[in-house]
Amino acid sequence: MCKKNSKYESFKFQNNQNVSINELIRTQVSRRDFLKGILVVPLGTLESSDTASRFAFFNSFSKADPLLDQSFVLGFQSVVGSKADKVSVPPGYESQVIIRWGDPLFSDVSLFNLDDQTPEAQSRQFGYNCDFIGYFPLPHHSIPNGHMGLLCVNHEYTMGTAMFPGYDSDNPTRVQVDTEISAHGMTVVEVRQDRKTKKWQYTIDSSFNRRITGETLMKITGPAAGHSLLQTSADPSGLQVRGMFNNCGGGKTPWGTILTCEENFNQYFANNDILDDLDPRKSIHNRYGIPRKSSRRKWERFHSRFDVSQEPNEPFRSGWVVEIDPYNPNSVPRKRTALGRIKHEAATVVVAPSGRIVVYSGDDEQFDYMYKFVSSNSLSPLNSDANRNLLDDGTLYVALFNDDGSGQWLPLIQGYGKLTAEHGFKTQGDILINTRGAADLLGATPMDRPEDIEVNPVNGKVYCVMTNNSERGDRGKPAVDGANPRSQNRYGHIIELTEDINDHAALWFTWKIFMLCGDPSNPDHKTFFQQCDPRVVSPISSPDNIVFDRRGNLWITTDGMKRELGINDGVFACSVIGADRGCVKQFLSAPIGSEVTGPELNSTNTTIFVSIQHPGGGDRLKRSSSTWPDGDFPKPSVVAVIKREGELDTIGA
Repeated sequence: MCKKNSKYESFKFQNNQNVSINELIRTQVSRRDFLKGILVVPLGTLESSDTASRFAFFNSFSKADPLLDQSFVLGFQSVVGSKADKVSVPPGYESQVIIRWGDPLFSDVSLFNLDDQTPEAQSRQFGYNCDFIGYFPLPHHSIPNGHMGLLCVNHEYTMGTAMFPGYDSDNPTRVQVDTEISAHGMTVVEVRQDRKTKKWQYTIDSSFNRRITGETLMKITGPAAGHSLLQTSADPSGLQVRGMFNNCGGGKTPWGTILTCEENFNQYFANNDILDDLDPRKSIHNRYGIPRKSSRRKWERFHSRFDVSQEPNEPFRSGWVVEIDPYNPNSVPRKRTALGRIKHEAATVVVAPSGRIVVYSGDDEQFDYMYKFVSSNSLSPLNSDANRNLLDDGTLYVALFNDDGSGQWLPLIQGYGKLTAEHGFKTQGDILINTRGAADLLGATPMDRPEDIEVNPVNGKVYCVMTNNSERGDRGKPAVDGANPRSQNRYGHIIELTEDINDHAALWFTWKIFMLCGDPSNPDHKTFFQQCDPRVVSPISSPDNIVFDRRGNLWITTDGMKRELGINDGVFACSVIGADRGCVKQFLSAPIGSEVTGPELNSTNTTIFVSIQHPGGGDRLKRSSSTWPDGDFPKPSVVAVIKREGELDTIGA
């Protein structure tokens, strides 16, 4: 645990409401880098010749390729924004659907039948609304294999109207509810690429194939495990829980596991108003958005665990980062409470120079915060089993941004500042369960929907995505500040953050605005794309998830283009260094009504995988604006994009 630091005590939040956007950005652009002249510390520095193979797959996504030109300019031809019901990619590239909602993972599962869905079948089929994707090469601990591996795919949420013919939102059936619960969670599926055709396909009956659902038994670990607020009638120990819900973003660990994040878990619960006003749990539930009355899905009618009036502690058992071993289909998922309870959008893992593990995460809601976790112990290259519980012991921090381009990580530790029993935080478990309340007391900076946070493998900088915030600057809401410089920020932005001496475990950082999204041809959008000619920048809105290739190029998926720019969501890319820094080019346009999520590159960076979520936008089946991908009814699916031909088949070349 951290001791109090006088720097924390003396820090005062600066919120200059009179500074113009241009002045704020100009200050950041002209400001000298805090770390100028200091060598970037390569990630994965604990690798040794004896253990290189053990962590080969981690290095495949955490380190830059030394054989590639890091000043490489993206060479594909931009895609024009579209309103079509199809996936569009640049000339010379090809997209294909690998797996779709309802596809069976095992040969003993009947083919998907829209009119006869059951929870038993869905628990062995590819789930609904795919999101984050993690690629894990096969075999485990081998030289990174870009042609055979495991795809770990989140299934964020369900929409009954888009899943079941004749669905009645006010009166769902028990079978429909249980099928939706089975459609949540994660799919682990083996995939292979044909070396000649470059086509990908998934392997039915692979020993690795697995579905994790809303019914899968999981362990609760870390400082909050066993806490009284985690105890229910079904689990008086507070040590185990059924299922995970609304899994959106995620991350991968050096020891070969996936981290998957529970995000908008509040929507599954109901009847918070029935709790006594003096019950302290009620105010915490309100802070996390637990519905006051019935839920939209009505699951509480069939399962008491979703009814707060019957099980007031059950919501505290959601909102965590869950660790899963994709290589062991018999492993028990673990909810790691040391990483805090928020609406997690990401869990991006970095190895600090000291060997400690750092995990970055955003809390995806308007005016919520950015976090990072720093483990107490260091990664062990020689003993992967010793790393299995690294995420149970460490310090959670929340970010505070200063308008002058500096920032600070505030420790969420019991006894620090106002985090005392007097304010409702008697134990560290209290802080981790009510992480938002603790961050409120420390005066963290409220952000414009902080979603994905990723680390660039070339320059070591941290890129933080703010999707949008249409209420910024409204009456009674937080005003603009340096890190959130636009009022009614409908288009979103990206922040470039540099940790002190490039140590991701550091307590101080500097930051710049990297990108203010929108249509650069429209001055009302007040965009910023570095020094790029606006004529060559693709319009982009509502950045959501990001990933870096091994050259350090930034790849962005979006969620909200149709609403703000009138065109479908897509995939975009840009360099972060050189003359083309920030010059966004559109790489993919998605089907109508869909959101693009989960961007992931295979180990050799020759394929980019993306999830196409809710094609048709949730329209009723019989009136859907989309019939993608098969021409009958919309199905959330995972898509692979490859370069059709050419010796240099790296994506983006």
